[in-house]
Amino acid sequence: MTAPPNTPGRLDDAVLIEQSRHRPESFATLYDRHFGDIYRYVAARVGPQAADDLASETFLVAFRKRHSFDPHRGAVRHWLYGIATNLLADHRRSETRRLEALARVPMDNPAEGEHADRVAAQVTAAGAQRRLATELSRLPDGERDVLLLVAYGDLSYEEIAQALDIPSGTVASRLNRVRRRLRAALGDITAELGGSDE
Repeated sequence: MTAPPNTPGRLDDAVLIEQSRHRPESFATLYDRHFGDIYRYVAARVGPQAADDLASETFLVAFRKRHSFDPHRGAVRHWLYGIATNLLADHRRSETRRLEALARVPMDNPAEGEHADRVAAQVTAAGAQRRLATELSRLPDGERDVLLLVAYGDLSYEEIAQALDIPSGTVASRLNRVRRRLRAALGDITAELGGSDE
């Protein structure tokens, strides 16, 4: 359990931003606190090779823009996710290529003698993964950002709205569209793979 903000052992992120305006070394604490989350979010979207650079660049941009941070518009963590998402916009082609490649990965042929239920589960899962990757690569940028901030960043609707500087109603409508689309695309995966109820 983390200490509440402003307790002796833990200063609030917004306080650290304010301190860093006069004592830049204070910003290092924010880096230590949030780098892991930002790295995981970025790595899930573009892979580990680009994640180090993009996560580091997120904090470099945040440091440069720390004078413009407004605590009334949201938490530092959400601000960092917004910066990371904006940087990812420059790397969308890489993300799309990665999802398209994942969609083309052939399904493994199970070894002979495996249990029939396990084989069926593997085939269904591989097919679903390929279909999901295809559908994710086709999503409009704004819808993909919202979905992946929920999935990889574990942010709430309000936190996503703050990170992307959009109304929370827009977050909800984008997620609703994405869920309907993915449900429709994945709902018939068993039939498409030749599965049956036998």
